[in-house]
Amino acid sequence: MAKRNIFRSVAAVLAFGMCMTGLAGCGSGKRADGKTEIEVVSYKPEAVKAFEKIEKRFNETHDDIHLTISSPNEAMTILKTRFIREDYPDIIAIGGDINYSNFLDADLFDDISDLDEVQTVKQAYLDMDKELEFIPKDGTYALPYVANAAGILYNKDLFEENAWKVPTTWQEFTTLCDEIKQSGTLPLYLGFKDTWTCLAPWNALAVGLTDSDTCNQVNMGNTTFSDTYGPVAEKMRALLDYAEKNPYAYGYNDACTAFARGESAMYPIGSYAIPQIKSVNPDMNIGSFTFPANDEVILNVLNSGIDLQFSVMKACKNKEAAYEVLKYLYEDETIQIYLDDQGGIACKDGDFAIPETLKDMRPYIENNRMADYQDHHYPSEMSVDAMIQTFLLDTSDNAQEKFLKKFDSDWKRYNRDLIRKVQDYQKEQEDAQ
Repeated sequence: MAKRNIFRSVAAVLAFGMCMTGLAGCGSGKRADGKTEIEVVSYKPEAVKAFEKIEKRFNETHDDIHLTISSPNEAMTILKTRFIREDYPDIIAIGGDINYSNFLDADLFDDISDLDEVQTVKQAYLDMDKELEFIPKDGTYALPYVANAAGILYNKDLFEENAWKVPTTWQEFTTLCDEIKQSGTLPLYLGFKDTWTCLAPWNALAVGLTDSDTCNQVNMGNTTFSDTYGPVAEKMRALLDYAEKNPYAYGYNDACTAFARGESAMYPIGSYAIPQIKSVNPDMNIGSFTFPANDEVILNVLNSGIDLQFSVMKACKNKEAAYEVLKYLYEDETIQIYLDDQGGIACKDGDFAIPETLKDMRPYIENNRMADYQDHHYPSEMSVDAMIQTFLLDTSDNAQEKFLKKFDSDWKRYNRDLIRKVQDYQKEQEDAQ
């Protein structure tokens, strides 16, 4: 019943999904050729070519297991539909976000702590998954694969021509923005018409200005967003002074195009935007740096999150075969196939090349000075991106106060059951001491 409760809010979506055909998986069984079938469903259709190559290489080198990796459009809708029908794949490939939290809370994932490859994951990414747990659980329930990073993209040629230096503190950043503005160049392009783009600088600022477990602390009743998000809101608004006029008239594609054409020196967005920018200007020399949210360098943290990870379903009937698949996926050569196609940061410790565009972020990556996107903890129903946009549009004196008050009230509204569950658990732990 637990898993049905989780997905009750998406009833309309599920009703649509139930009408679709061809969703049933092979299950963990024997094929006609005697091989054990392992089905992986990935939420990343953009990576289908990489997965096709990985699947082909696996099947060519394994006589006892047949691997099928599908990367359908609307994968999360399909997965939720299948879960309702108790039609489970063996492994799912998803991001480290609220969907992972919900599936884990529904007890759908198997503990893979005994998989040797878990010991080779960068600790920062294991910590991120732990912070996504609503209720602390013993064990490991996902194998982080590839991460991305968000900060500020910058035009390296423009910086070199003008002798502009990459800032390492908030004061250096605002001073640089003033200097760029005085030169006649636009410091930042925002493109906030698409509300989700508001989350890019918001997340990158938040990881440096708040604790990584802020959302958990709010759920436990130890703090409020009004008490913690004030500096984030202030610095988010400060960006408007250095951006295009009326950033709400231009969307993500507009911002990528403008930055690619040299209309701004910087663009606060994630590394995931680089392919889009390169499609406009293939020769653009792009760099990226950690958002310097603080005036003390040591306090700055890279905003990096798990873009892809693998979880074994508890319903998987052939764990040994599923583990063999995970071992293959975690071989350096296999990871490199994915990185060559999709880019990103390997979650596995090892000698993986960090893309040239992320060179300035290298010290943070190598030293595990990273924290997850705060919005990975936000319920989608809350529409935090739209809330941020509304806040930025509000020019009243108490705009920030109203915004943070609404953040708190909406959080309680959309997380009522979760908050009660977390606080009940907390009380049980206290009573047991």
